[in-house]
Amino acid sequence: MTGTTAVPILMYHAVGPDPAPATLGLSVTPEAFAAQMEVVAERGFTPLTTAALATAWRTGGPLPARPLLVTFDDGYEGVHRYALPVLARHSFASTVFVSTGWLPGRHATGGALDTMLDWAQVRELADAGTEIGGHSHTHPQLDQLDARRLRFETLRCREIVGEELGTAPASFAYPYGYSSRRVRRTVREVGFTQALAVGNALARRRQGPYALERVTVRRSTDVEEFTRLVEGRAIGRNFAADRVMTKGYALARRARGAVRGHWI
Repeated sequence: MTGTTAVPILMYHAVGPDPAPATLGLSVTPEAFAAQMEVVAERGFTPLTTAALATAWRTGGPLPARPLLVTFDDGYEGVHRYALPVLARHSFASTVFVSTGWLPGRHATGGALDTMLDWAQVRELADAGTEIGGHSHTHPQLDQLDARRLRFETLRCREIVGEELGTAPASFAYPYGYSSRRVRRTVREVGFTQALAVGNALARRRQGPYALERVTVRRSTDVEEFTRLVEGRAIGRNFAADRVMTKGYALARRARGAVRGHWI
């Protein structure tokens, strides 16, 4: 497989039958997740970790015929309870990006939107072959932070994961998908070697290791739509409204950042 091949990177959040209202729209039921992973298996995809894909694209190393990534943002407890058994049944790799301040324990800052993984569960996920990545410390809009706070959010997250797991994370996902050249530079400087955005498009090597795009899986994503997403069909039409909103948000954030003097 060449580096020009597009790869679907699936972005999940909460997995559970009755998530908190704040996470409902970006959640999936356990039954839906299981059905979606059946589609992945039946279509002949091979799920990889974020680090494995980025390393292959960086070095020109080999990839399976149909690579795909299964990623989870924030670190919700249902990933361990409901998603892990399904992934294990299929021997699928995945990546969980944790917001370290949202997880219970001595690093907790509050602010979590739902029940989160504890560190014992994070370690069990890692022991099962799940890549644990960083998702900032308190889940802010990174492109709106000054340089000091931006470095703290990214570096502190990496330090805590390294302290808890014994290995510092290599992959990062931008909270809300928001980044800028300054944010991407900081993520690289603190030690992450690749990072994921959103974009709602297939990932390609030309996007660069710090701006790989993902497609959003929601509560409303049925099996037919999910199949189109992994096959790369009609993605633009599916996410047309999202893209209009994203452009509007980008203009507003750029204006705020310019006023604060740290948009680069």
